[in-house]
Amino acid sequence: MAETENNELQRGLSSRHVEMIALGGTIGTGLFLGAGRSISAAGPAILLVYIITGVFMFWMMRALGELLLSDPSQTTFVGFIHKYLGKKAGFVIGWTYWIGWITIAMAELTAIGYYMQYWFPQVPIWIFEFIVLGLLYMVNIVAVRAFGEAEFWFAMIKIVAILAMIATGLIMALGHVKTSAGVASISNLWSHGFFADHGEHLLAAFRMVFFAFLGIEFVGMTAAEAQDPLKTIPKAINSIIMRILIFYVGALVAIMSIQPWTNYSAAQSPFVQVFSGIGIKSAAAVINFVVLTAAASSLNSGLFTTGRMLYALSGQKGWLGKLNRRYIPVHALNVSTGLAAFAIIVNYLFPSNAFDLITSVASEAFVGIYIVLVFAHIKFRKSAEYAASPKHFQMPGAPVTNYLTIIFLLAIMGTLLFNADTMGPTLIALVWYVVMMIVAARFVK
Repeated sequence: MAETENNELQRGLSSRHVEMIALGGTIGTGLFLGAGRSISAAGPAILLVYIITGVFMFWMMRALGELLLSDPSQTTFVGFIHKYLGKKAGFVIGWTYWIGWITIAMAELTAIGYYMQYWFPQVPIWIFEFIVLGLLYMVNIVAVRAFGEAEFWFAMIKIVAILAMIATGLIMALGHVKTSAGVASISNLWSHGFFADHGEHLLAAFRMVFFAFLGIEFVGMTAAEAQDPLKTIPKAINSIIMRILIFYVGALVAIMSIQPWTNYSAAQSPFVQVFSGIGIKSAAAVINFVVLTAAASSLNSGLFTTGRMLYALSGQKGWLGKLNRRYIPVHALNVSTGLAAFAIIVNYLFPSNAFDLITSVASEAFVGIYIVLVFAHIKFRKSAEYAASPKHFQMPGAPVTNYLTIIFLLAIMGTLLFNADTMGPTLIALVWYVVMMIVAARFVK
């Protein structure tokens, strides 16, 4: 494919695309499939857990937003870590973020195969993986606008599903509709106890909710290709709190109003339980379609992110730093897609999900990425660049909110370390950081 001499990414993402990408990054499959587990862990107190975690994620995103608008030409947010914390920190976080998204893309590709088997149980999952990966690769290679349009519609499907749940809950609660579990009412939120457990279960809920927000930083990868970043990035980030209140808190309030929270099974999606309970026989198929599109959205984002990150890690030089005539980092995208396609080979040779452990390690590594990102903002605030910057989009309450966010993230890491299910992957993630720091000390000058 022909390459261009202009080695700068082009701004092909409109305000509509950026806002929906931010929205899609906030809403993951965890809400549709994992809400039953989080409700069982915390009861209605899960609402507070989402709000508390959402506040800290909002502060992290405000720190990221201020960095992005201080220099919108940066290809990725890792450029700011490189700039304010040094080349070694940029090296460690850059490659960790790239590898993390590669493994997430592999896991999402595997999940897509399993979701498709709901309808076609006799077809091997690797066939579906090959087809979907090929389609999304074509979307990413055509133009950044095509990627933005795909993400717009992926996000729209999730939004419609959540709004349908909220509308169902509102109608049933206001009408006091009788169900097999009793009567739908807003009082179901407190009449069966507000807290499921005051100890370990509530801490487990914080872990689950934190992982539900993974990928929220993805909008930061779009800044260099947004048409008007000074307008779209602040708007997208500022709406995070409202999105959390509507799409997470609103959906959970609706779910727990329809029937007592004690009636939901941790092993089944509450969306399926609710829609099946009101007579929608195809509820499981509908939700399977929604989570299929959510997984496709995450895979699409993974290809976009890893391609841009590898392009940035190359220093925008050499073979990996080349753009095609549509201003896509084609070689970096090809390498990243090829590595994601390794999932197809593994699933062909070993037809089982081989990526659970790897994905857990990658997910837990994101805690460290977020901590370093917030710390980079602290260093930015102390720099000469901040003194000379136009102060477009300042983080509220900094540096106090920076330190509170770091403490919260360290607490999340602590709960991961001292939980039997997550201790192993977390230790592996920490070992990865140590190894990468040794490599950086040895080879990065």
